[in-house]
Amino acid sequence: MLLAEGNQSAGATLTLWGFSEYPDLQGPLFLVFLTVYTVTVLGNLGMIMTIRISPKLHTLMYFFLSHSSFVDFCYSTTVTPKLLENLVAEDRTITFIGCIMQFFLGCIFAVAETFMLAVMAYDRFVAVCNPLLYTVVMSPKLCASLVAGPYTWGIVSSLTLTYFLLALSFCGSNIINNFLCEHSIIVSVSCSDPYISQVLCFVIAMFNEVSSLVVILTTYIFIFVTVIKMPSAGGRQKAFSTCASHLTAITIFHGTVLFLYCVPNSTNSWLIVKVGSVFYTVAIPMLNPLIYSLRNKDVKESARKLMNHSVQFCSRFVFPREI
Repeated sequence: MLLAEGNQSAGATLTLWGFSEYPDLQGPLFLVFLTVYTVTVLGNLGMIMTIRISPKLHTLMYFFLSHSSFVDFCYSTTVTPKLLENLVAEDRTITFIGCIMQFFLGCIFAVAETFMLAVMAYDRFVAVCNPLLYTVVMSPKLCASLVAGPYTWGIVSSLTLTYFLLALSFCGSNIINNFLCEHSIIVSVSCSDPYISQVLCFVIAMFNEVSSLVVILTTYIFIFVTVIKMPSAGGRQKAFSTCASHLTAITIFHGTVLFLYCVPNSTNSWLIVKVGSVFYTVAIPMLNPLIYSLRNKDVKESARKLMNHSVQFCSRFVFPREI
């Protein structure tokens, strides 16, 4: 019986309804999301390359930022290409295995992003509150652990939730009223009782959100107290400017997550959920590199130098000097 159910689920097809109820907006939405995804890819990969190439950015703060950009790139790439395909294709179906894989990868990078922001908050806490002990406290071993932790817990969380999703059975063709395969929508179309899977997802999601927010709020309370006690106005301004970009990214990310948690479960809320999901999965990965680059002089200066060197390098081949 279990084998029969497994075969039935594996052969099931799911339809990502997406924004199909707005046929006149399919073309404009495709152009908008394609532009957003292009900016996301160029912005995050450009941020990683700039940090890797520029010696001035070889510090721990930018080391963590490069991993945050990598997570944003991977998360957007997990969701957006399928969204773009469904906006131009008549067949909006996705295989059960494809849907599970999208959820599995998306869950890894969403959880990793949650705790990567907490890691960056801890890094700012040590830099501002204990600047003389910064290099001692933030040892290479600790930094490696702080980066590996979000990825590891993301994989563990995703594997756990995916295992219980695979234990469910799915019959025939099912319509998912969204543009991505996320946990609550997948279990809503299952043929078996999803109670255990739902409870487990709620526990993991609450643990991730609460624990990361506790770390972030605690560290920034200490940072705020330390900055207020600084005697010089220049020191306070420098400390606040260092944390401003990170605080902006935290506010946008966790604000969107908490907003989606607070949306009531009703038929009229589906559009709100879709818009919130678009902002969470598509827009935020694009905004993060813009936030960190536009508000950071070192990143802007390094990116400008890198672009100038690239233009000069290309011009030597396009317009070679005559000997």
